Amino acid sequence: MHLEPVLTVRDVLNRPVFKNAEVIAGKKGLNRRIRWVHILEVSEFGSLINGEEMILSTGITFQSSAASPASYLKRLIDQNASCLCLEFGYYFHSVPPDLIEIADRHDFPLIIFREEIRFVDITQDLHSIIINRHYHMLQNLEALSREFHRLTLKPNGTYNILHMLYEKTKSPIIFLPVKGKPLLVPEKNSREQEELFCFLRERLNMNGGPGEPESRPRRFSFREKKILVQPVKAMGQIWAHIGMICNREPHRYDDLILDWSSLAIAQDLLRKRYIEERRLHFEHVWVDDLLQRRIEEEQLHSHLGMEYNKLKGLNSIVCLIEFGLSQEPEPLWDLHEFIRYDFSLMTRSVFEQYHFRVFITMNNGLITVIAFDLRPDKPWKTRLQQAVKQIQKADLDRKQDLQLNIGVGRPYPGFTGVHHSYKEANQVLMLNSEHRAGFLFHEELGIFQLLLNLKDSENVLPAFVERYLGPLIAYDRDKGSDLLHTLKVYLDYDCSKKLAAEHLFIARQSLYYRLEKIKELLGEDVMSPENKLVLNVALRACKLLYPDRFNKDRAHLRQTGEH
Repeated sequence: MHLEPVLTVRDVLNRPVFKNAEVIAGKKGLNRRIRWVHILEVSEFGSLINGEEMILSTGITFQSSAASPASYLKRLIDQNASCLCLEFGYYFHSVPPDLIEIADRHDFPLIIFREEIRFVDITQDLHSIIINRHYHMLQNLEALSREFHRLTLKPNGTYNILHMLYEKTKSPIIFLPVKGKPLLVPEKNSREQEELFCFLRERLNMNGGPGEPESRPRRFSFREKKILVQPVKAMGQIWAHIGMICNREPHRYDDLILDWSSLAIAQDLLRKRYIEERRLHFEHVWVDDLLQRRIEEEQLHSHLGMEYNKLKGLNSIVCLIEFGLSQEPEPLWDLHEFIRYDFSLMTRSVFEQYHFRVFITMNNGLITVIAFDLRPDKPWKTRLQQAVKQIQKADLDRKQDLQLNIGVGRPYPGFTGVHHSYKEANQVLMLNSEHRAGFLFHEELGIFQLLLNLKDSENVLPAFVERYLGPLIAYDRDKGSDLLHTLKVYLDYDCSKKLAAEHLFIARQSLYYRLEKIKELLGEDVMSPENKLVLNVALRACKLLYPDRFNKDRAHLRQTGEH
């Protein structure tokens, strides 16, 4: 099926309007394509042609400008014109030998009319053919698209689409899913197929994890054949690639038919993934029991079957994703439905691309992902960071008012440490929520890891804070001052008075006064190395217990300069 809305030079020479035309050079280029016909009677035409145009000329430009016929021809070739037709007459009587030499060297057809001809007859004739072909091509694509969509509603939709595509194009069709077995229609011997699949996977970066998603088709050469490859995208992710093996240079029509095929396949895959996501939602109710340590190993084995033995030898990491809205959602937008299907489906797809086997559960705007690392030979942390970034970008691009708070626990072997990783991920979420922090991994929490475990111990942290910071807290409360925050900033800047004063927006003398007051309340040796260490810990414990003391608006400090 060839409905490309272009002609070749050879096609054109068979038209009645070209019965008196003569090809005097560039005869090896008669298969050059013609997308349009252009009458060009100027020497400067840099922006006037787009490429693959037949150029008609009387040669008047050679009389009215300093441009030589040779330079004119070279520029046409450089701008990928299809051919040059010259009319002999008043302005042009013969073809210089250098034009013939240039045309032959570049396989650029040079056509002459020895008798007068109306250029308008040529343009009307050829343009009507090109436009009609274009119209029929669109009609054919529309009909083919309807057939594709009809097939997506039947079993084996993707497989049937690939076979129909082969029947229509007579070109072998390749299907390379990101996850799953590749296909070639029709099949060839296994060795040849595997070489082809490996060649494309390497070129498409499918072996080393996902790269930046591509939307445009790509072209490759393999064993003297041309391969046109189009990504199959859904929800901002590449789920597969579909390719066509051509014995010729791919045409624009090939781009379009692959694009429409990839859209139909994406819809088929997306529908199946939604069905699978609904099934998984009910199947993984046991995930909550695993997080809370309410399930035995035997029960896990019965849920997972043979997969259990594989997963128990891998590390597991818990990732928590908490949803928030910066404003009221639109009336037609259901956050719960979005989290339950759209977001969980996208999350699962992204984690799988970065080589994690995931189990997902949701509860009140919180999605929990248990990720088993399938590639222990590669750094898990880097891959998980990339997955999180991809989720944030894909989701926030779609819903600008949606805010995500994400926390990740540490990896533990198998299923036994899942509840520990879950607890750690929760601690990251809590710190981010209460302190507007930007932590992602539990190991980034530093001293907070110790303090969080002490927080649940009865009165341990409050007593510690009261012992070392009590006088400062009481003074701030009674006087409305801000010595607690001043001490934290001073210690954070390694006791640099200059940097601390700049950060607090106060004069250096005001800072001296505050530091003297702090010494008066906490003791003269407050800045000894041992006490500075204790105060740093106590300040972070205080921030953990009483976040409001550090989060309040301090705009008034900038105005007054002293409290």
